[in-house]
Amino acid sequence: MNKRLYKSSTDRVISGVIGGFAETYNVDANLLRIIYTAITVFSGFFPGLIIYLVAMVVVPEKP
Repeated sequence: MNKRLYKSSTDRVISGVIGGFAETYNVDANLLRIIYTAITVFSGFFPGLIIYLVAMVVVPEKP
């Protein structure tokens, strides 16, 4: 089974990266957003921000 990560076109708050991850791996997107936000806050914001910005550029839109 080959799963490919794409940005979500329907479940998006900023760019659809977390929504796409949730769709690909069948996880609740809101739960992932809460986890991502907590990790970003407790890591000092900068690493989480950089990771998200890179993902916005690297993860493609769904064809």
